[in-house]
Amino acid sequence: MAEKRAVLVDIDGVLTVSWKPLPGAVGALREIRGAGLGVALVTNTTSRTRASIAGVLTGAGFPVTADDILTAPTVTAAYLARHCPGARCALLNSGDDIREDLTGVRLTGDDDMGSDMDPDVDVDVDVDVVIVGGAGPGFDYAALNRAFGQLQHGARLVAMHRNLYWRTDEGLQLDSGAFLVGLERAARREAEITGKPSAAFFEAALAHLGVAAGDALMVGDDIESDVLAAQRAGITGVLVRTGKYLPETHRAASGSPDHVVDSFADLPALLGLGEGASSAQQ
Repeated sequence: MAEKRAVLVDIDGVLTVSWKPLPGAVGALREIRGAGLGVALVTNTTSRTRASIAGVLTGAGFPVTADDILTAPTVTAAYLARHCPGARCALLNSGDDIREDLTGVRLTGDDDMGSDMDPDVDVDVDVDVVIVGGAGPGFDYAALNRAFGQLQHGARLVAMHRNLYWRTDEGLQLDSGAFLVGLERAARREAEITGKPSAAFFEAALAHLGVAAGDALMVGDDIESDVLAAQRAGITGVLVRTGKYLPETHRAASGSPDHVVDSFADLPALLGLGEGASSAQQ
């Protein structure tokens, strides 16, 4: 493999599962950083802010800061600033309050009333954009039906990703992509995707690292959204057999990864950084 200058890494399912480090992942990332390669953690996670993610990862021993992390919410904020400046946006998301990473986005809604919004505004329908983040308990009938009503009244549909599921320590769990399909079909509107697998997400990551696509490598557990999407952007793709990886999904994929490894712990060896990668300890 040609020498690389930077590594893009998905977090959930690659470095961690349920935010607990996978075996060898901490040591492998330390070895990669020690070799002087640029690192960007690129994630569709919408349940935590960049600062919160960095805090959890550093607490587990990973050598990262918030500046190393590029999330779907941060890319979404940039997308809305370019395409819908000043738009009233309703956020459908479960997890922590991610408004910190939606810089400049004018949020309204039952639980997301922006300080500059008139409390008398009919927030159920008076929005320009419905933003769909990550699924969870907040994706109940009332929330989804409210979003459906907003779309019927002309709101644009912007989704941070199309992930159908992710892996937790309790097994695979449904993600927002499963609900997004229903909203699209019901409202007869196609979502604008801002996170992986959109080309804009990978372009933002490359710009963040200051490298060309051919100088970068992407490591992920989602063959379509992480690996093949990165390869379409000219980035070398590496699929790991951890996280949401399933052999049947691999076989049925729309293309072939450039490389397949058992886990992120094997990446230093793939990059030619030494013999100890596959047995790196946390």
